[in-house]
Amino acid sequence: MPVPLLDLKLQYQTLKTDIDDALLRVAASQICILGPEVDALEQELAKYLQVRHAIGVSSGTDALVMAFMALNIGPGDEVIVPTFSFFATAGCVSRLGATPVFVDVDPVSFNIDPALVRAAITPRTKAIVPVHLFGQSADMDALMAISNTTGIPIVEDAAQAIGTQWRDGRRVGSMGLMGCFSFYPTKNLGAYGDAGLITTNDDALATHLKQLRNHGMEPRYYHAFIGGNFRLDALQAAVLRVKLPHLPSWHESRRVNAAKYTELFVREGLSATSGVTAFDDNNRVLLPRAVNENADVTDHHIFNQYTIRVERRDELRTFLQTRGIGSEIYYPVPFHRQACYASMHAPDAAFPVSNALADTVLALPIFPELQPEQIEEVVVTVREFIHT
Repeated sequence: MPVPLLDLKLQYQTLKTDIDDALLRVAASQICILGPEVDALEQELAKYLQVRHAIGVSSGTDALVMAFMALNIGPGDEVIVPTFSFFATAGCVSRLGATPVFVDVDPVSFNIDPALVRAAITPRTKAIVPVHLFGQSADMDALMAISNTTGIPIVEDAAQAIGTQWRDGRRVGSMGLMGCFSFYPTKNLGAYGDAGLITTNDDALATHLKQLRNHGMEPRYYHAFIGGNFRLDALQAAVLRVKLPHLPSWHESRRVNAAKYTELFVREGLSATSGVTAFDDNNRVLLPRAVNENADVTDHHIFNQYTIRVERRDELRTFLQTRGIGSEIYYPVPFHRQACYASMHAPDAAFPVSNALADTVLALPIFPELQPEQIEEVVVTVREFIHT
């Protein structure tokens, strides 16, 4: 049975009437950029994310660029980032002429290791960027403690984690100085193109960011500083407004699907439990674990991805493809191994966890509309491969 990695057409069919109405509403208004749709989305997201300000922008990548611009980060400055993440996390630092400083990640959560963050701080460090990878929060208690003692701001890269909660119920993007979100179509809350968001609880910073996204202009045609064209389209805001009320149920469906995967992998004898970090005869498939799980917190993990680890990963992916089962590798090359950063001469041995992840991670289908029999098909096919 074919199992796609993601099928957004299924989501569209359930929302078709509301989505079509929203698109036609924008077309009739002919207010195409910013405007009342964006204003309403910002208010709705600020409430959902438990922040004072939510600022709609053109993409998650541009949200990071704006955050760094707002901190006046540039040549001579350093920004600490995990080496295992989507490239924008580091690339946006480099675009402004600053230097990304790579650190390794935790072997269970795959998120940035706070102890290594502390060790990487220098007098040139201007920001720390934890990535809430695959839908669960980095260790924000430890990271905020570092920020509070050093005065170095935290910019949360929450591109994959909209709605995720930390242990005490706070949403990601509400704890650091700024939070950056992506609404790329494959995200849990996806637009119909590129779109993003910046959050902050700082009133003055929010005012600056709104001016920054529109070329630094205020009032019209007067520019106190140089910004950029980081504005959000009204069409994207309208689509996101339709989808936002459904987000909690989609998160829950993803958690149910993740639990089903875990149950089946254990039942099939491929794993003893989740959260194991080394392969052995009882753990041929290493399963993800929600490290921040708390009975009082709903969205401790939103499973933007369900990422297993397997030996002979590339062979398994090819095997799955022959059976019509989708998968993806997030991510095959850590930042310190990217050709564009070769001149930094980052010692490969300093990143053992990220190197191991890059060789073994594989994301399996996890979208909300996935059916139990499809999950079983994936697990049975993985078992067949491993036992051949």
